[in-house]
Amino acid sequence: MILALTACAPQPAPEPARATFPAGVEVELFQLRSDVAERGAQVRVVNGSDTELVVTRVIFDDDWFDGESVRDRTSTITPGRTVDLRIALPESACDDEPDAAARTSRVTLELASGGTITVEVDDPLGFTTLIHEKECLRHDLAQVATLEWSSFTPSAAPLPASLQLTITPAGGTETAQLVEVQTTNLLQFAEQPAAFPLAVPVTGTDAASDVAVPILPLRCDAHAVMEDKRGTVFNMAVEVAGAAGVIEVAASEAMRGEILRWVADWCGFGPG
Repeated sequence: MILALTACAPQPAPEPARATFPAGVEVELFQLRSDVAERGAQVRVVNGSDTELVVTRVIFDDDWFDGESVRDRTSTITPGRTVDLRIALPESACDDEPDAAARTSRVTLELASGGTITVEVDDPLGFTTLIHEKECLRHDLAQVATLEWSSFTPSAAPLPASLQLTITPAGGTETAQLVEVQTTNLLQFAEQPAAFPLAVPVTGTDAASDVAVPILPLRCDAHAVMEDKRGTVFNMAVEVAGAAGVIEVAASEAMRGEILRWVADWCGFGPG
C-alpha cells in the first residue's frame, strides 16, 4: 500500500534546463531618464552573436533589493541588435543586507527554447547603489523622526514667505542631524540661492518641534510657475547613524498649489 501511494504521489516539476549565452551576448543594467520617477530600470541585452534569442521572462534579483522583479513578456533579439527590457525595481532592502563587497546582482533570462540563463550583471552607471543609499537613508531617518512641511504663510513682495518644517520623533534609538535645506528650481531662501542651514540634532525621544524656513521666489518668469513639477520638492541634507546624504521632503499637493499662487502674486503676474 505504501508503495502504491508513493507511485501515485505528484512528482515535482523538473527544473528548466540550464543554458549558456552564445559568444558575443552581453547583459547589463541601465536606467534611462524616463525610468527614474517610476523606479524602473532596463536589462540591456546586446546580441553580438549569430544566434536569435527569444526571451520569454526576465527575473532581476539583487541582494540590496527586497525580493525579485519579474517581467513576463516575449522579446525577440535578432543578431546584431541591442534591446532594453524594462523592469520595475523592488523596494530597497535596508535591514541585514550584505555590504558592498558581498553583494551580488543577478539576471535570469528564460528562453522560448525552454532553457534559462542566469548571469551576474554590472551597473555601469551605479544607479542601483545610489537608489539603495538614498532609500535606506530615508528608512533609517524614519526610525528616528518624520519630517513634514506642515504649514505655509504667504507674504507680499519683497518680504519672504514662511514654510514650517515639523519634526516628529519616532522613538528609535539612533540619532540624526538635519544639516540644511537646499534650494529648488523655483524657490530660494535669501537674496542669493544658497542652502538654508538647519544644524538640528534629533533623537527618537525628543519632543516634536518646528523650524520656520523663509522662502523667496528664485525666478519670476510665468512659464516656470505654470510648468512647474519639482519646485516644491526640497532636498534636505541629513546624517543618520554615521551615513550622510540627501532626502526629499515635498510639500503636499494642496500646499504646492498655495505656494505656486503666492509666487505668481509675489512676482506680479497672478490674479491678486
